[in-house]
Amino acid sequence: MLTIVKQALALVKPEVSSVGTGSISARGSLAQVGRYVPGKPIEEVQRELGLVQVVKLASNENAYGCSPKAAAAVAEEMARAALYPESFSPALAQKLSARLGVGEDQLLFGNGSDEIIGLLTRAFLEAGDEVVMADPTFTRYEQNVAIEGGVSVKVPCRDGVHDLDAMLGAITAKTKLIFVCNPNNPTGTTVGKDALRQFIDQVPDRVMVVVDEAYYEYVTSDDYLQTIPLLGAHSNLVVLRTFSKIYGLAGLRIGYAALHPDVASLLHKVRGPFNTSRLAQVAALASLDDPDFVAMCREQNAKERDRVAQALVEMGLRVYPSQTNFLLFEVPGSGVAVADRLLRHGIIVRAGEGLGVPGTVRVSLGTSEENDAFLRAMKHSIE
Repeated sequence: MLTIVKQALALVKPEVSSVGTGSISARGSLAQVGRYVPGKPIEEVQRELGLVQVVKLASNENAYGCSPKAAAAVAEEMARAALYPESFSPALAQKLSARLGVGEDQLLFGNGSDEIIGLLTRAFLEAGDEVVMADPTFTRYEQNVAIEGGVSVKVPCRDGVHDLDAMLGAITAKTKLIFVCNPNNPTGTTVGKDALRQFIDQVPDRVMVVVDEAYYEYVTSDDYLQTIPLLGAHSNLVVLRTFSKIYGLAGLRIGYAALHPDVASLLHKVRGPFNTSRLAQVAALASLDDPDFVAMCREQNAKERDRVAQALVEMGLRVYPSQTNFLLFEVPGSGVAVADRLLRHGIIVRAGEGLGVPGTVRVSLGTSEENDAFLRAMKHSIE
């Protein structure tokens, strides 16, 4: 059964949020919005528990950092830090358009691809409009829908994989957007390329299909759809990618959408004029010139992904098949309890309860040494 989260003011009557003395009322839809809770910072855990060595494996960051070329580009660009950046990231757009085979007017850059999710909901949703998404999936979809007073229609996954047939069946006259997270966060799973191609073909043109490919560069499976070549035939398709993951630029915040020029034009209307910094733009540009770094990260990640997954299976734990730089696995009892025990061993992970998957833990893949530390702590945490 579909779980429909009714967030529009026309459909539910939320409590009114107020500021200060209560004389200033906040936007009513915010009563339905929870704050995003990131993984704990290393410094906070060190202070709380008095630990010297702490390994953070909670936020799906690149354990190998960023390209040296990106770091050098940022250092050089600091001389121009007092100047506003170019609003449309033209140099980055030119290089990326040649690489992807799309027009420069088909690219839009954001403060991480996360910002573009917010631009899409801001540009296309009216109160009461519906947005179809998987359950579980990236929590920021639901949060942004709620902010705009929309309705999140959540379709349960099957064994952690998007149920595309059920998502098609969830489309109504009120549906404006569909989010497909591929690979999916938090499960790490992908949908088959034939199934996704058929899904995109069947979605009505009036409904925007947003395929979030934040972990695209980590995928090693042959059964994965290349979506960008489909943009010419589907004006309602938006493909999201980011420099935060395999490129290691999470701290600089830059991602992009590949989409129809008319859709890009609409999003520019709701985008801040300087939403990506000079430093982020040059770092992303330099990162594209270092394919060897990306290849190294992909290969090391795949090797560690297989090794850590096998070790968890040998502990008697069920691991979701992943094409990302993280693993989701089931634990005895509460994910919160296991995550807390790991924390006391100096390992920061995410409990599945906060990700919509109770009884699980999500661990980001680190270096070989970090993963060894996690596995040693994991053995103690489930005894």
